[in-house]
Amino acid sequence: MYLLGYDIGSSFIKASLLDAYTGKCVATESRPQREMPIAAPQAGWAEQNPLVWWENIQQATQAIIRKTGIQGNEVKGVGISYQMHGLIVVDPDKRVLRPAIIWCDSRAVSIGQTAFRTLGKDFCLGHLLNSPGNFTAAKLAWIRKNEPEIFEKIHKIMLPGDYLAMELTGEIHTTQSGLSEGVFWDFKEECISKELLQELKIPAGMLAAEVPTFGLQGYVTRAAADLLGLAPGIPVTYRAGDQPNNALSLNVLNPGEIASTAGTSGVVYGISDKVAFDPQSRINAFLHVNHTPETPRLGILLCINGTGSLISWLKRTLEISYADMDRLAAGVSIGAEGVFVIPFGNGVERILTNHERSASFQGINFNSHDQRHLLRAAQEGVAFAFKYGMDIMRSMGMDIHVIRAGHANMFLSSVFQESLAGVAETSIEIYDTDGSLGAARGAGLGAGIYTSPAEAFASLNKIKTIDPVSKNKPLFEEAYGRWLNFLNQNQ
Repeated sequence: MYLLGYDIGSSFIKASLLDAYTGKCVATESRPQREMPIAAPQAGWAEQNPLVWWENIQQATQAIIRKTGIQGNEVKGVGISYQMHGLIVVDPDKRVLRPAIIWCDSRAVSIGQTAFRTLGKDFCLGHLLNSPGNFTAAKLAWIRKNEPEIFEKIHKIMLPGDYLAMELTGEIHTTQSGLSEGVFWDFKEECISKELLQELKIPAGMLAAEVPTFGLQGYVTRAAADLLGLAPGIPVTYRAGDQPNNALSLNVLNPGEIASTAGTSGVVYGISDKVAFDPQSRINAFLHVNHTPETPRLGILLCINGTGSLISWLKRTLEISYADMDRLAAGVSIGAEGVFVIPFGNGVERILTNHERSASFQGINFNSHDQRHLLRAAQEGVAFAFKYGMDIMRSMGMDIHVIRAGHANMFLSSVFQESLAGVAETSIEIYDTDGSLGAARGAGLGAGIYTSPAEAFASLNKIKTIDPVSKNKPLFEEAYGRWLNFLNQNQ
């Protein structure tokens, strides 16, 4: 008996097959072979074609079936993880009307800010826990204002995970967690915000009906099964945004527990049982996957857009492997001999109050610095951005002593691990898991194959723990102080 998990990233689609009995990964496939492109028709825009996601899902699934030789009917549940805050619009025939406006697109910032002023700070932070900012609701309002001919054809809007579920099951649904990440959710009233829809002139009928995060969300159709190599009738039993799902994959479900990722973007995500918000909306709050009105669970999310995207840019620009990047960076001392990087170069940054600024390298001396210093400074710059955001989270009452992360992306780098632990004075636990495996385990919970998270995560393997090194504390304090002074003087 197997469980299938999908993770729709902005760079790759990943599929993993989990043995439900042993909890072990049987096979994993990523597609495409090279990163998916992000189209930017104008500065600050970011779009992808959802049909490309679906094509890569098909290819990854077919590859797993070929590799393992399993029969399609041996899969007993499908789970979905997806890049958050995106917007897909379809007509009554479920045809995609335009490219998806994805998470790092900043075209709707002014619309969200206007709504924040009109609805009022007290209402937005008290009810929505966020400014409408640059989230899904504001992106839909942008289409209404700038592409009215498309807006008139919209039957339903979807998040990326809702779109994949539609392709699998033929049904259009969403979740309360998804509605909260789009900033459609009123946390006080426990329902969709009528005030927000009215302000943005969004018909309530455009929003999909709700299904539970864990539970039956539809069955794989014959048409989808034929494309994937699966059997029709397999239940889809879980979906969540990538950061709530990453937390699930690390068994982060209770107040005070912290999860992190550092892929294209970087995130620290903590669980709270109290309604909390940042007065400047630099840190955001959403419904966590296990939230109920009786047992509140909110995900407090710090997001930095330009993390793995910076490292990927350096890899392409310097034509060097990730392994060599880490090796070379390790050959330079903490602080990179005065070189530092401001890593905010991938759209508006919420921790900078929705300002968009360019990335920059500072302190370079042509006579003494080389690529090793650039690589070290880049890794540290991302860690410093994490520290900056984590200090905001701490000001909101979050207690951060241990961070759990999967052994993936930037957390594969020893330099980054040690830099983050050192500057944040926080232990980091690295686990052998990722988003697609978390989605597979979520599917097992939703299908009732696992009766509890303890059962679902009994086989979760901790690889190592990285603790701050006391003798390095003054070195990180000096380097971070230099970084922070520059950031404050140039905001």
